[in-house]
Amino acid sequence: MADSNTAVADSKNDSGKSKGGLAKVITASMTANALEWYDYALYGIMAPLIAHHFFPSGNETVQLLATYGVFAAGFMARPLGAVFFGWFGDKYGRKMALVLAIVMMAIPTACIGLLPGYASIGMAAPILLTLIRILQGLSLGGAFSGSITYMVEHAPGGRRGLLGSMSMLSLVAGFLLGSVVATGTAAYFGEAEFNEWGWRLPFIFGLVVGFVAFFIQKYCEESPMYEEASSEGTISKTPLRDAFTQHPGAMLRGFGMYLTVTVPFYLSTIYFVTYTNKILGHSMDESLELNTLNMVALFVTIPISAILSDKYGRRNVLLVIAAAMLVCVYPIFNMFADADIHTVAIAQILFACLVGLYLGPMPAVLVELFTTAIRFTGMALSYNFAATLFGGTTPMVSVWLIDATGNNLAIAYYVMICNVLSIVALWKYKDRFKEPLS
Repeated sequence: MADSNTAVADSKNDSGKSKGGLAKVITASMTANALEWYDYALYGIMAPLIAHHFFPSGNETVQLLATYGVFAAGFMARPLGAVFFGWFGDKYGRKMALVLAIVMMAIPTACIGLLPGYASIGMAAPILLTLIRILQGLSLGGAFSGSITYMVEHAPGGRRGLLGSMSMLSLVAGFLLGSVVATGTAAYFGEAEFNEWGWRLPFIFGLVVGFVAFFIQKYCEESPMYEEASSEGTISKTPLRDAFTQHPGAMLRGFGMYLTVTVPFYLSTIYFVTYTNKILGHSMDESLELNTLNMVALFVTIPISAILSDKYGRRNVLLVIAAAMLVCVYPIFNMFADADIHTVAIAQILFACLVGLYLGPMPAVLVELFTTAIRFTGMALSYNFAATLFGGTTPMVSVWLIDATGNNLAIAYYVMICNVLSIVALWKYKDRFKEPLS
């Protein structure tokens, strides 16, 4: 009976999205998700300047560790956000959860741009910065999950991989926008003015995301699968408990698969700016320009693997890419030893291409792991725990590994461990790419 119901839902998806239209859902969700991640990513992109303005001067490594520690604190809040927004999204709908999470991101981001530095208010500056990051983490714990669930549950049959990849594509677009705005602002004001106060403007611009929430609330439809499940009374009343007690295997697989997303992604989009600037000795302008090229590489490769996963299966595509990254990551990182900026650029772009290919099918996989009754909660918890324990700590762990070992290649081994764990999780995964959602 459940399969026939979901087949009907998929049939409805194929015939069009009634009033709102699939195009409107895709456009609104992608815009909201891109601006959400723009807000969140700015902190990592501006980390060297934030370290200078919000923490006591002295040891530069300690400053960076403290800055990335606050970055990690935002991730520590993501599982709490996943719990709250998972419950909210499974109880009150995907759309309302997404709208609330967007508003909760826009206001704290602008506050970073307005917050006085350590020289003005002393220790209150890093304390308030930490609180703001925690609010951002709570928001992101629900917003990205809401975007993925909302998009994939609207997807026509046979196109869940491609439509789900739009969430990842808009995520990268948000990081790319952050990198472009930061680079453009730095070029416009010049290094001295940008380092002094110009870096604050991109954060204040983040308020724009709040207007997208209004558009989604007013003009976009609720997920058809959620509406069907809600009308039939099959939505779980205790999604948090049911996720852990009834779907522990799916939770663990989602966690394991996501490790090769979260650690490589935050290396490529966040830490490489600092690595290129502080470790390799290139200018901040060059580091930001390379970061923008990495974003472009991610953006181009994500839909390729998503389309392949709709045709050949998520498991097969992800296994090949995870194995390729495992084999290639050490030689790629070894290229960083060359001081030439062009060699560094080639290495970073190659790495970003592998990361982008792995990202493409992941939203559809996460949605397909869970039933509609607890989908928002299950997927939000599984990937947010991985992002919290490994992704959010990646820049901080990278700084520590290099400082402790004196070996710039130490990060490569960290990525390889994540690749192996993801391959193990994928090996036991039963692919559902041809089955209707249930």
